Amino acid sequence: MSTRISRRRLLKGAGGLALAAATGPLLAACSNDEEQSKASQAAASSGAAGSPAVLRGTELKILQWSHFVPKHDQWFDPFAKKWGEDNGVSVSVDHIDLAQLRTRAAAEFSAGQGHDLIELLDPPSDFEPSVFDLRDLNEQAQKDFGKQLDVARNSSFNPTTGVWYGFCHGWVPDPGDYRKSLWEKVGFPNGPATWDDLLNGGKRIKNEQEVQMGIGMSNEIDSNMAGRALRWSFGASIQDKDENVVINSDMTVSAVQYMKQLYNDAMTDEIFSWNAASNNQALIAGRASYILNSISAYRTAQGAQPDVADDVFFTPALKGPDGTAFASEHVIPIYIIPKFAKNAAAAKEFILNLLRNYKDATGNSELYTFPSFADTVPDLNSSLDSDPYGSNPPDKLKVLKTATDWTTNVGHQGPANAAIGEVFATFVIPNMFAKAARGDMSPQAAVADAEAKIKEIFQKWRGQGLVGGSA
Repeated sequence: MSTRISRRRLLKGAGGLALAAATGPLLAACSNDEEQSKASQAAASSGAAGSPAVLRGTELKILQWSHFVPKHDQWFDPFAKKWGEDNGVSVSVDHIDLAQLRTRAAAEFSAGQGHDLIELLDPPSDFEPSVFDLRDLNEQAQKDFGKQLDVARNSSFNPTTGVWYGFCHGWVPDPGDYRKSLWEKVGFPNGPATWDDLLNGGKRIKNEQEVQMGIGMSNEIDSNMAGRALRWSFGASIQDKDENVVINSDMTVSAVQYMKQLYNDAMTDEIFSWNAASNNQALIAGRASYILNSISAYRTAQGAQPDVADDVFFTPALKGPDGTAFASEHVIPIYIIPKFAKNAAAAKEFILNLLRNYKDATGNSELYTFPSFADTVPDLNSSLDSDPYGSNPPDKLKVLKTATDWTTNVGHQGPANAAIGEVFATFVIPNMFAKAARGDMSPQAAVADAEAKIKEIFQKWRGQGLVGGSA
């Protein structure tokens, strides 16, 4: 699918010749708006039947993460290459560890060359100045596949600028993963339902059964997500709906005080140096009573430690003091197309074809990756009711059927804007919790320190016109 907007609008204010080159052969082939429209119609209708002739003989280079469920990549790479063969496009896929994605993307933007299509796992809003506006692609997808989930829209669209800086094709729920046998012994056979339950039960499990809890406070994605879930459930947020910084509040201080107590009563200092795999490994090894994670650790345990897998169950987002319960998406795969991309047209057509086959994407992730367009996987709930991938009992994953009710986007209560993207990428929130938990700062001082850093980041992006608000 080529862009639906005119070539004149694409080139306006963006450095005409440079942008025309970056959009790849499809736009270069269109000498006027009428020709552009004809090419757009041909591309939009191509699907599996074949791409417009202008794409044939071109190359599409894709960069994305090494999926936590290996079966997904074993499906995805041949799927991508087969689409290329059917449409005359030479497709290559490079996979790297998720912790390296942002660094690699930044290096390519700095060099002005690299992959045509880059997938990031947290909102890439801070890359907005360097990527194409994907309004045409998002509108076409909504026309073809129905409404996109709010958590996906809020993670790929900037309401201040009106720019779709990415295309969010999926998302991953972030439930609590708990060892049922451990929690039964302290009176919680269904696991904790509130953050207060987590503290009280986790403390007893550590004291009586010598098994710690696994919620990280380090520079990695799971710590980022856990800190946000805790703050939101205590009524705190980084910004309000109008993108004003509001982190320095009594609610945030209470959340930080809670985390300090949780660390003192139920955890050990290893959580300050964890990476994204550490909590998975601790759960599988029997060294964690509860973690905040996706189902990837559980899927690994099914193969490596079946007895442990049978003992792992899931909770929805935990309730805070007033009953509020929110969790962040665990990861949220979002494609961006850099302005230096040589084949943006093929990248867009490939994404649409991925959506046409999203049932396979979800299935080959073993129900790890959920669709951002629910209609693309209509039988998802029935699979969660009876897991086709060997859960014992078969309905173990049914708690995820309500995940859209308790999942919100990074940046809640506002959008995942460029400032939120930088706050996330620089781990301001887990460091805030860690400074208080270690005793380096009081909870109040740790919150004030984080506020100063966050306000500086917001002010920088406001100066570029990419973030709303004034405080």
